Amino acid sequence: MSLVAKLAPHLAFVRRYARALTGDQVSGDHYVRAALEAVAAGEVELEANASPRVGLYKAFHAIWGTTGAQLEAVTGDSADPSRRLMRIAPRSRQAFLLTALEGFTPSESAVILDTDISEIDRLISQAQAEIDAELATDVLIIEDEAVISADIEALVRELGHSVVAVSTTRSEAVDAVADRRPGLVLADIQLADGSSGIDAVNDILKRHDVPVIFITAFPERLLTGERPEPTFLITKPFQPDNVKAAIGQALFFHPARQTSLT
Repeated sequence: MSLVAKLAPHLAFVRRYARALTGDQVSGDHYVRAALEAVAAGEVELEANASPRVGLYKAFHAIWGTTGAQLEAVTGDSADPSRRLMRIAPRSRQAFLLTALEGFTPSESAVILDTDISEIDRLISQAQAEIDAELATDVLIIEDEAVISADIEALVRELGHSVVAVSTTRSEAVDAVADRRPGLVLADIQLADGSSGIDAVNDILKRHDVPVIFITAFPERLLTGERPEPTFLITKPFQPDNVKAAIGQALFFHPARQTSLT
């Protein structure tokens, strides 16, 4: 298979990554083009024991890191994720984007960044802490099990967020957002009175554009392939670190519009 054929399926994704990393499409494309030219000229070799995608990203970093890549000045709308990203230290930004945006495993990210997994974990934690501190918001918890809701509330407060309400039914959740708009919703699916957390979330999304994370023992009810599926879905029993990571990512990458789940 030719080099072009190997790398072509991954070009759109590395361009997306380059844009997020540099904060600018033109600048990002410049680095991607330079990396491809260097690979074609034999100046940079693809990682022999890695997949073509990992090799392409590693080649990109070889160029980006040796051509004066720096943390660019932050301008524009501070609510824009690309602007917020630029306030994260470059190395942490790379590890965070590789795992959270591009879906690489820590081991793959370690290959790309030419480091070890423990360093990747440290960088991700550092980025997560910076994101959490900047994106502190009001959180609505929709959960009918008292012990679980207390655990979630503790995690939320530990990250620096406030809890506007803990609702156990659909009607309570809807009433809660009528009083105060949340910046994030953490929802179970099966609620105390037999009502649905999915219905509660859809009621909320009709009023407010907020990110949603489902935390449920019944993920199959959302992963049917028959309707739009949530980006953030955590299965009970959950790991606290997974919830913390999902909160940071949901707030950071929240799209302009949330699609209804019905």
